[in-house]
Amino acid sequence: MGLLHVSQLLEKVAPKPSSLQVTDVKDFIKMKLPPRENILSPWLPAQGLAMIYAPRGVGKTHIALGIAYAVASGTPFLGWQPPSAHGVLYLDGEMPAALMQERLSALVKAELLAPFKLITPDLQKNAMPDLAKYEGQTMLVPFLEEIDLIIVDNISTLCRHTKENEADSWAPVQEWALRMRASGKSVLFIHHAGKGGNQRGTSKREDILDTVIVLKRPENYKAKDGAVFEVHFEKARGFLGADAQPFEAQLIAKPNEPIQWVTRPLQDSSYEQIVQLTNKGYAQKEIATQMNIHKSNVSRNIKRAQQEGVLV
Repeated sequence: MGLLHVSQLLEKVAPKPSSLQVTDVKDFIKMKLPPRENILSPWLPAQGLAMIYAPRGVGKTHIALGIAYAVASGTPFLGWQPPSAHGVLYLDGEMPAALMQERLSALVKAELLAPFKLITPDLQKNAMPDLAKYEGQTMLVPFLEEIDLIIVDNISTLCRHTKENEADSWAPVQEWALRMRASGKSVLFIHHAGKGGNQRGTSKREDILDTVIVLKRPENYKAKDGAVFEVHFEKARGFLGADAQPFEAQLIAKPNEPIQWVTRPLQDSSYEQIVQLTNKGYAQKEIATQMNIHKSNVSRNIKRAQQEGVLV
């Protein structure tokens, strides 16, 4: 018994072989690694991690569903191009089933060339998975075959066992996302904006992300305008220039017709607003104050409008 006890003790204190893979930099440089490709160009890479956030009611789920459909059907969305179709698993944390069905019926018109799977709360006997817990993460494993993109809509409902302002509490979700990336999958998180306009809670969420997109209401937005928002890239790893420029997107929905999206450069959007306000009799200073832009910007656009003959 004494010898057995000593043997067991030695097993506990003896160093165990490491499972870490260590590579010499010279060997690493010579490795033939496949080039990184995109699932949705230019901002969503294969094996990529990204986030879209916005205040409540701006259109997060509209854009998330549009991305999911574009990726699964291989069709463009908001000017973003999927090189080919890829499987999508959409985790919906809060949408009523009837409303989700209505939105998908209006959206899905072309043939799906890859799997597009949905997990939504109203169809569950038990609670939705909590990705902040290992048990919740393992619940997804049976459904990940042929899936290249996982959309988590949204963090507050599907990563429940976290404290928003504590960086350490995000660690389990971050580790899960990194495991998904290592297994060849991309993850897109949908999140709420806080009162200050930034993403709600700890900024640690952004550390490992390739792309962070924020949706904002345009100046002078009115409820009757529906789903219209500005798309801004706050973090853009691997793309720049024109691909990273902000733009405005508007959802056009008519009864018994497929939904359509209209996009315009943000500069043109500001120009149109300046024309409208000028035609309503606003002075340049008033326009600059209302739109929170410099007066010289207003003056430049008014000169353009005069040249184009659109002022009344």
